[in-house]
Amino acid sequence: MLQPIQDTLFDTHQVKVYVYRLDLIHPQVSGNKGYKLKYNLLAAKQQQKNTLLTFGGAYSNHIYATAAAGKEAGLRTIGVIRGEEHLPLNPTLQFATTAGMHLHYMDRSTYRNKKSEEVIAQLRQTFGDFYLVPEGGSNALAVKGCTEILPEINIDFDVVATACGTGGTLAGLVAHLDARKQVLGFPALKGGEFLYQDIAQLLDVYYAHEHLPDTRQSYALITDYHFGGYAKKKPALEQFIAEFQQKHRIPIEWIYTGKMFYGLYDLIGKGYFDSGTTIVALHTGGLR
Repeated sequence: MLQPIQDTLFDTHQVKVYVYRLDLIHPQVSGNKGYKLKYNLLAAKQQQKNTLLTFGGAYSNHIYATAAAGKEAGLRTIGVIRGEEHLPLNPTLQFATTAGMHLHYMDRSTYRNKKSEEVIAQLRQTFGDFYLVPEGGSNALAVKGCTEILPEINIDFDVVATACGTGGTLAGLVAHLDARKQVLGFPALKGGEFLYQDIAQLLDVYYAHEHLPDTRQSYALITDYHFGGYAKKKPALEQFIAEFQQKHRIPIEWIYTGKMFYGLYDLIGKGYFDSGTTIVALHTGGLR
């Protein structure tokens, strides 16, 4: 659902803003998560794996969505959670366990090496065989799924904006972008410049996996709106979210989408976009 939003700020700077409501796609596997998981779930079934194992933090949208998608697909799910267990569980992890996900807590030093063969081998020894979905769900198959987002947008636009966690969604947008259009990514993490390298690697793997020519377009990461880092917030962000929700009746949260919309409004106010620009902001879900 493409929803136009109005604001005197937009009128002043002569821009149009639409919100692509990916959050309305599915009650639990909402936003970008369904696109990222779509081909991974198919691959798990094709490989006759009955267990999905993935990684995430305690507030991970990906953990939440994987638990729901796994249950719907009839697959066992294991979530490897960064850090120690804290009781009572927050709503994200409570939902995951209710959906049947087994939570396995991993100390932060080991978690930093989660991609290593040694750590994966230890997990296979503990849990048996599984289909591995990386943290945030970002791999070649996730990029493939996210290439299906832009063709669904049925208006002519100049800029598409998205929040960024692990870069899979942005990689999918870049892989299916008209050269005349621009992609802006708003990292939710401090020091988000590292995502340039991660996104480049995701695209390399995607094009190789799909045997496609490299048609990636340029994009920009806007790294000034992390508000202190992942899952951190400040009063200015909280006030913006409250006012945005009251005015537009669109729910957003403070980990991803709130930061993206805050940044987008700030850039518009600073004259970042040319007069006449049409912007599509992806609402990537994550509401709990």
